[in-house]
Amino acid sequence: QVQLVESGGASVEPGGSLRHSCAASGIIFSSHSNVMGWFRQAPGKERELVATITNNGRTNYDNSVEGRFTISRDDAKNTVNLQMISLKPEDTASYYCYTKTRLTSREYWGQGTQVTVSS
Repeated sequence: QVQLVESGGASVEPGGSLRHSCAASGIIFSSHSNVMGWFRQAPGKERELVATITNNGRTNYDNSVEGRFTISRDDAKNTVNLQMISLKPEDTASYYCYTKTRLTSREYWGQGTQVTVSS
């Protein structure tokens, strides 16, 4: 059974920083996944892409987070991470870890972790 478990959600003031981590079980990112990433969903809005990283290390970011967020992988720990700096109130959302498998294109999601940016 595949599980993605996020950690790192918190409440911070504007300009603050947070680091998300997504730990996988039942799947090995480096072997089974062709893309890993983070999405977010704010209240009343659709889920949107934040950042992705492919198995060969290619990254992609939404324009709204480019230059402030950094996605990375730690294959030794089987995690995908999201470093967020210069946080803004509009970054407030639930953040979800995501992966798509290489062979079957099956998608998996974490349960979400809440980020609240306010003064």
